[in-house]
Amino acid sequence: MSVIQRIRDKGTWIIFAVIAIALIAFILQDGMGRRGGSIFGNSNTVGTVNGTSISKEDFDQKLTMYSRGQDKSTIIPQLWNMEVEKILMESEYQKLGLQVSGKELSDVLFGPQSPLSREQQFVDENGQFKAEEARQAFAQLKKSKNTEQIQGVIQGYIEPTQQQILSKKYQALTQNAAYVPSWLVEKQKADNSAISNISYVFVPYTTISDSTVNVSDNEIEAYVKKHPSGFEKEEETRAISYINVDAKPSATDSLNALNQVMSYQSEFETTADVKSFIAKSGSEIPFLDGYVMKSGLKMPKADSIKALADGKTFGPYLDASNYTLARMLGKRVLPDSVKVRHILVKTQDKRQLVLADSVAKKRMDSVEALLKGGADFNSIVQKYSDDDGSKKTKGEYDFTLQQFTGISKEFAEAIFYGKTGDKKVVKVENDQYAGFHYIEVLNQKAIGEAVKVAYLAKPISASNETTNAATTAALQFASTAKSKKDFDDNAKKLNLTPLVFTEVKENDFTIPSFGQAPVRNFIRWVYENKVGAVSEPTEVGDKYVVAIITNIGKKGSINVAEVRPRVEAFVRNEKKAKQIIESKFKGNSLENFVASSGTTIQKADSLSFANPSIPNIGYDVKVLGAAFNKDNSGKATEPIAASSGVISLKVESLGAKPSMQDDESIRQGLLQGQKNAAYRGSEALRKAATIKDNRSKFY
Repeated sequence: MSVIQRIRDKGTWIIFAVIAIALIAFILQDGMGRRGGSIFGNSNTVGTVNGTSISKEDFDQKLTMYSRGQDKSTIIPQLWNMEVEKILMESEYQKLGLQVSGKELSDVLFGPQSPLSREQQFVDENGQFKAEEARQAFAQLKKSKNTEQIQGVIQGYIEPTQQQILSKKYQALTQNAAYVPSWLVEKQKADNSAISNISYVFVPYTTISDSTVNVSDNEIEAYVKKHPSGFEKEEETRAISYINVDAKPSATDSLNALNQVMSYQSEFETTADVKSFIAKSGSEIPFLDGYVMKSGLKMPKADSIKALADGKTFGPYLDASNYTLARMLGKRVLPDSVKVRHILVKTQDKRQLVLADSVAKKRMDSVEALLKGGADFNSIVQKYSDDDGSKKTKGEYDFTLQQFTGISKEFAEAIFYGKTGDKKVVKVENDQYAGFHYIEVLNQKAIGEAVKVAYLAKPISASNETTNAATTAALQFASTAKSKKDFDDNAKKLNLTPLVFTEVKENDFTIPSFGQAPVRNFIRWVYENKVGAVSEPTEVGDKYVVAIITNIGKKGSINVAEVRPRVEAFVRNEKKAKQIIESKFKGNSLENFVASSGTTIQKADSLSFANPSIPNIGYDVKVLGAAFNKDNSGKATEPIAASSGVISLKVESLGAKPSMQDDESIRQGLLQGQKNAAYRGSEALRKAATIKDNRSKFY
């Protein structure tokens, strides 16, 4: 949805001039723009899904359209997934005979939830969508032949809306197919009511130290083959080992930044035009011509800054990565929030003259006279105010002090510097609301001391010398690392510990352990080279990375290094379980097991599927199953290798408690579970599909 929203936020001129033509084209041509395949060859194909191509030209058009103002690296994966799902689902829609008629499409585009309802020219002053005006505007644009704009709207509005309608139909079909037979309700009801009381002997795995149980690569591999679910490698990955050569600012760089700030201090303390001086100095913190509540100052040294007298300065002090000077420009008692109502008579609108000042002032004088004579404020707002946005709120607005600099200076000063009950007319000069404002302050809250502070800040940044030294060190490291052994030996000499990342994927743009910075070129290098290749230094933030490729994990293969962190504990516990069973569970009764293990018999009463936790063990599906198995009544089970230890239990009694749910509630719960599963249908389709992804060749 975030991708679709991007096109909705384009200029409103496209909407007005284009959607009508696209809608007409769609209705007359039965879905113009839907494609079953690409006319391009593989050299210009981003990928294929079950034989249907995604052309690079089409993909790039959408990428450009959706990524305006946003990093393309974040859009490409979203757009790819959207295109894959579209192709997969269109195949299902066709099999089921699902279609979208022109009327259905029109109902959505001109209905209450229309995407056009976000566009200003199709919304009235009360925020209501003007469907008829939109239809009339479309009718006037029937004869337009701007195919580029039509295609843009088809991709940005028609196709997404069509997919949305089809998806709703598909989900309705799959969800309405859910069925719960009576026997399943009875089974669920019986399970929910079942109660078990057990006695048990338990020996936790923690009685054996992890360090005494080694887990080999062969054992890891055997475990994964025995339990393949969740370990399937759906795409190739590559593993790297890497070192970071620090390029952070040095102590000398920090001192240079401090000296730079101090060189401004004298003039900063005395200048009369603080705003211009801060702009001229290139401060990292821009000038804020407004007040903030003292309680809102959260920066370092806030207490010292609050205590400054007017005109006095504090610093330099360290604030994050900046050396900063603070100067107190003023203090006054202000409200943190204000409720006002106003009436506007405009003189200009977007720099176009609306009324001469003299005419506007006379009209405002009339407004003021009517109000003084007892006229209803809201009726005057509706009749005279040029602020359409406030008519639905009777001219009322709420503002916080944080918004002081975001509204007109004259307006802000009138409502924050005055007091509750003030009524005045002010002249505002800004473009959107230029004119005369009648303002009444209705309420002021959280009144306290506020301050106006100017900050001059300079960053602590790495000098050329620091950067060059880091670059040289990284280059020397890379040039002398001809093998994995050389790589590790070089790291040891520099007191660096090589780090590992095992899940580099071909179409990734970032590597989590590198941070959020895009490293697409580095990832392309990883896939263009073989195991043992050492990279040139790659700049990532304030460090240089040098990496060596250590493994290529083919699709479907088992990479022990990758799965070990997930599997090792399970394999170790299996080996511990075997040791515990062989040494501490001798005999065939709980009393025998107590004697051989040196533990005690414990009890758990009123176990149920709704409350399955067992003291010292927690929830364990194997143990719970044994606890409700009537074959275990009156005798000890074979030792069970549970998730946290080895247990043998004896069922003392099985019973039931009255059900707290009626049959219909149980049925609805089971139905909802089936319906929720229907939403995951596209995941199953994707796993079953043949998908060829060529994105890495182009991006």
